[in-house]
Amino acid sequence: MQIQPYQSRYFDAVKTLWEAVFPDDPDWNKAEAAIPAILKAQPELFLLALEDDAVVGSIIAEYDGHRGWLYAAAVVTSHRGRGIGTALVKEAETLLQALGAVKINLQVRTANSEVVSFDEKLGYAAEDRISMGKRVDG
Repeated sequence: MQIQPYQSRYFDAVKTLWEAVFPDDPDWNKAEAAIPAILKAQPELFLLALEDDAVVGSIIAEYDGHRGWLYAAAVVTSHRGRGIGTALVKEAETLLQALGAVKINLQVRTANSEVVSFDEKLGYAAEDRISMGKRVDG
C-alpha cells in the first residue's frame, strides 16, 4: 500500500469509494462538487491510499494557518482493519504539522460510532464544542 496525493485519473474510484462509505452525504459533499473545490485550495493535502494502483482509501486535510482539519477519511470496506485508515491519518497529520498546525480537528457524525471509536484510538477526543454551519451557496 502506498499513499500519494490525488490524481484526476482516480476520480471514478474515489467517487465509488465515497458513495459506498458516505451514502447519505448531501450533494455538496459528492465527488463531482467536492473534488474540484479541493483541487483549487490545497490539492497536496488530498491523499489516496493505493494498492496495486487501485484506490483503497482517501483523506482530505486542510490547513487554515493555525489549525489542521481532517475530512472524508474513507477505506474500502473489504480493506478495513489493515491499518490503511491509520496510515492515511498519520500522513495527513505529518503534512499538517509540517505546515505549522498546532492542533488538528475533525468532525464525525454522532451516529457513526465505528468512526468515533477509530478516531479515539488515534488520540482524538470529543471536545466541549458546538459545531455550527451555514450553507452560503444558494
